[in-house]
Amino acid sequence: MRAASVALLLLVLTALPPAPAGAADNGEWSVKPADSAITPRAAFELPAHPGTTLSDRAVVTNTTDRALTFRLYIADAHNTERDGGLAVRGIEETQRDVGAWGRPERDVITIPARSAVTVGITLRVPQDASPGDHVGALVAVDDRVRPGAGSHLGVQRGVGARIYLRVDGPQRPGVAVEDVRFTAQTPSIPWADAAKSTVSYTLRNTGNVNLNPRVSVHVGGVYLGGPSERRLTDVPAELLPGQKVRLSASWSGAPLAGWGDVTVTATADGSRDSGSDTFLEVPWFIVGCLALLSAVGLTALRRRRRAVPAARATRAARSADHE
Repeated sequence: MRAASVALLLLVLTALPPAPAGAADNGEWSVKPADSAITPRAAFELPAHPGTTLSDRAVVTNTTDRALTFRLYIADAHNTERDGGLAVRGIEETQRDVGAWGRPERDVITIPARSAVTVGITLRVPQDASPGDHVGALVAVDDRVRPGAGSHLGVQRGVGARIYLRVDGPQRPGVAVEDVRFTAQTPSIPWADAAKSTVSYTLRNTGNVNLNPRVSVHVGGVYLGGPSERRLTDVPAELLPGQKVRLSASWSGAPLAGWGDVTVTATADGSRDSGSDTFLEVPWFIVGCLALLSAVGLTALRRRRRAVPAARATRAARSADHE
């Protein structure tokens, strides 16, 4: 059962909120840095020098009416492939970055009901640590194994506080847009319904610092309907160094018809990159109208060609009778 529950840990992990605005909290327990003498902290944010050792303290709080036991560990953070949100490696996974550098002073703690425990953590930054940002989390995993919804497997829940380390050295922001795909789903009759197309693309952090990217899409060429540019939402608030995510956005105001290119542009910390995909969209309604107009035109032309000899013959006959 424990092997199954650990495998499902990332699926139920509530460790990292969308932004470090408050303590990581799932309503039953929370993990946060111990308050400094100046101001409360929502995350561990520490400057780091290669080869140095850092120490800090965390507070784990149990807000339930029963004692809870937690396994503590420090984990690497990464962006999820599904939506770019932040997640961490499981307790049984191999840690390669911040998770390999640090450990709490206690691996297991039991906290009485409605109480808190302060735990020290130590981070040993390797001498060969790469410059830039390194992100992880101190995670408290509930020791209980709960049944999974609609499954015979058990799950464990974890909550964690983010750890941000910035290792001394050159800071190189970099963003890349790759593999842009525009999938049109235009209505058969233009203007009868909105076009519901999709723009998908891969966003990659090619630098060594965390990015908060802004992404827009621009349409160029000859087309009908929709604005030429729009800002894309559901972009990761934090894209970690070396991470890439595949994103997709529906576009209700996409071009109804025409040809050209769709360009996705990402900007972050002075870095900028674009990727494009071409499109050619001609709704069947327009094709049918053009075919109908062509048929009508050809029919009229044929009738006109037939009418010309007949008119000439009639004029010739009238001229002979007159003579």
